[in-house]
Amino acid sequence: MFEWIAQLSAWLQSWMGPQAGLWGLFFSAFASATILPGSSEVVMSALVTAYPHLAWWALLVATVGNLCGALLTFWMGAWSRLGYERFQHVRVDLEKPLVQRLRRIGPPALVLSILPLVGDALVLAAGWFRMPFWQSLFWIAVGKGTRYLLLVLGLIGVLKWAA
Repeated sequence: MFEWIAQLSAWLQSWMGPQAGLWGLFFSAFASATILPGSSEVVMSALVTAYPHLAWWALLVATVGNLCGALLTFWMGAWSRLGYERFQHVRVDLEKPLVQRLRRIGPPALVLSILPLVGDALVLAAGWFRMPFWQSLFWIAVGKGTRYLLLVLGLIGVLKWAA
């Protein structure tokens, strides 16, 4: 009944090797971390299922790709604020108590950048409010790396259990 899926999978693997799969994972993870829709978890699951020996490389590639996409979103927030201030002829008041509190506790909150929809908005707001770049980068990397690590560990467990 599902023979056609096995045939399609074999055909795709015949012209798409592991190298192309890692590049596809990188671009999927990059797009997933921006405002573009993406499903890097599905791509990673397919890649690790087809090539289990690449699980740790897939973790690295997906984390780096997703982090690069998050950095683009961070800088989009920072640049859009500069554009807003320039064209509206106003300055964003960063001295308000709420903004100060957000800037103080903000970088650790970027671990939540892994959440769908809300995560991209958090990273964009971090750029808008000029949160410390290196601290933001660290917490974003922790969140995104942890998500992909849990996915890889889950996939490895399922693949060992199924074998």
